[in-house]
Amino acid sequence: MELRDYLRIARMHWRAIVASVVLGGLAAWFFTIFSPRVYAADATGMVVTPPLVFSGESGGNLSYGDVLSKSRAVSYADVARGRVTAQGVIDKLGLSTTPDALVQNITVTTPPDTVSLRIRATAGSPTIAQQLADTWVSVLADRIKEIEDPQDTGKTIRLEPVEPAAIPTAPVSPNPRRNLALGVVLGGLLGSAYAVLRSQLDRRIRDVETVTRDFGVTVAGVIPQSPALARTRGELIPIVVSGPRDGRRISAAESFFKIRTNLQFMDIDDPPRVIVVTSPLPGDGKSTVASNLAVALAEAGSPVILLDGDLRRPVVAESFGLAEGAGLTDLLTGKATLEEVSQQTSRAPSLLLVGAGSIPPNPSELLGSNSMKQLLNSLREDYVVVIDAPPLLPVTDAAVLTANADGALVVITGGKTLDSELHASLTQLEQVNGHVLGVIINKADSNARGYGYGNYGYYAGYGYGPKEQSAAKAAAPTRRPVQESDGVSPGPAAGATAVDETRSGRMS
Repeated sequence: MELRDYLRIARMHWRAIVASVVLGGLAAWFFTIFSPRVYAADATGMVVTPPLVFSGESGGNLSYGDVLSKSRAVSYADVARGRVTAQGVIDKLGLSTTPDALVQNITVTTPPDTVSLRIRATAGSPTIAQQLADTWVSVLADRIKEIEDPQDTGKTIRLEPVEPAAIPTAPVSPNPRRNLALGVVLGGLLGSAYAVLRSQLDRRIRDVETVTRDFGVTVAGVIPQSPALARTRGELIPIVVSGPRDGRRISAAESFFKIRTNLQFMDIDDPPRVIVVTSPLPGDGKSTVASNLAVALAEAGSPVILLDGDLRRPVVAESFGLAEGAGLTDLLTGKATLEEVSQQTSRAPSLLLVGAGSIPPNPSELLGSNSMKQLLNSLREDYVVVIDAPPLLPVTDAAVLTANADGALVVITGGKTLDSELHASLTQLEQVNGHVLGVIINKADSNARGYGYGNYGYYAGYGYGPKEQSAAKAAAPTRRPVQESDGVSPGPAAGATAVDETRSGRMS
């Protein structure tokens, strides 16, 4: 993994990392609050060698005495740590403990090149720590005298207390700053480890970079999660690219306009005219994406037909509030003409809708037939065709349709679709030599980073502003106003008139 991968993981899981840091700090704070206070006091003694030990007081003898004192200081450090010394301290202070336990509270050091012995005593009380350090030096001095001068001649090496212990004013443990720093650092490390492990185990697609890097396909657009696009089964499809605009609809509408612009710039000389909109699984919002994309293309002035290619669970006509009746299957079987099955809706007057029609027993065979191929070839001459296709993984219908189309837009759900699901979907399209126009990340977290627009990000800046909207209205073909009753358009005659007027608008 590279540095940018770790940065991406940190941005993705920053909440968990921050929470771990806060928890680490709180744990350190609680540990500091409830830990017993420990105080430390230091007392110092010096090893003294009387000159009478030597014959004469020459410089050489004095130097040898200094060396002897230093070597004795190292040996006396072991005596200071002994149980006998500890027992003497217990007896002198009247403590109720054992020598082995008391020695754990004593630290004996001999500074290099000195004749000093430093005794550090720790206790839960400042006074007890001071008494323990001073008493330890005193008992150690008596103990050395017993060893070096049992006859009490006063002419042997001895330990003289030189610096009594002072009463400590602050505890040496716990250390609030050190504990807090350790808690924050450990919390950050644990949070970072969790984020890395989570990112390795989490196979959900969350950003544009994952799609472009792991699958080598373009992200044609990112649609933010918005209440304006929420729809339950049986309700009309929310169209955000036309009609009144509010704060919730603007960002959602702009995402569809960017997708429309990206499609136009994929191949300037020959932009795609037959577009399949599909998804790996149901619930990714492909029908909502297909409908809004079709309306966005129609708002730009292009004659557009939205075909319901889901011959198993058709939703387009019902979701627009139109009559299901005759549709695509009737066109393919020759039972009806385009003018007879196409419908209009007041929600997008410049758009023609073709429902699924009668549900056939063999949808895949019907969608892959020569009749379907001929129908798409004839429609592409006059219209941009958007096909709402079934999901790729449950059935092969969408792959069959893509083989006869200019390409497919695969809609995935940000933070939900697995990489294995997208891989299987793209593999199905590759097996039929279908062209993938791009992936659309739907229901993306608008607060998350890492959502871009793939190789077409430059063109995404050309939003749908007032000038473009005015130009679209001026270029749109004139259609006869259609009066709808209960959301259902008039019969075939009205549809025929709309198609004829559309063609006449293109001819003029």
